[in-house]
Amino acid sequence: MERYLLVMLGGAIGAGLRYGLGAWLQGLAGPSFPWSTFFINLSGSFLIGAVLRRSLEGNLSTEARLFLAVGIFGGYTTFSTFSYETLTLVQQGEWLKAFLYVTGSVVLGFIAVWLAYRLAG
Repeated sequence: MERYLLVMLGGAIGAGLRYGLGAWLQGLAGPSFPWSTFFINLSGSFLIGAVLRRSLEGNLSTEARLFLAVGIFGGYTTFSTFSYETLTLVQQGEWLKAFLYVTGSVVLGFIAVWLAYRLAG
């Protein structure tokens, strides 16, 4: 139960960070390009890479990994998890799976959001 609470607390923090930082960055950059989402996706990917590396080397407890990687960065952006899972496939030599995962996630994700948008209208 403690692990679930750590993930939920971290998720709330991450979602708050995403909302606050996203609004601030979009206010600076303007509406011409989604710079806030772009920055959040990249920074979340960078941060989860560092945290998971430290975790794999035994420098973070399971609880700290769950709080940071699953909770905070999961709430901040799920793109970071997607990026890390892609890296794992590449490290395992699964280049085709990695390519299909990236391409399928982006293309099918776009189609899914477009379809839902159309159907909801």
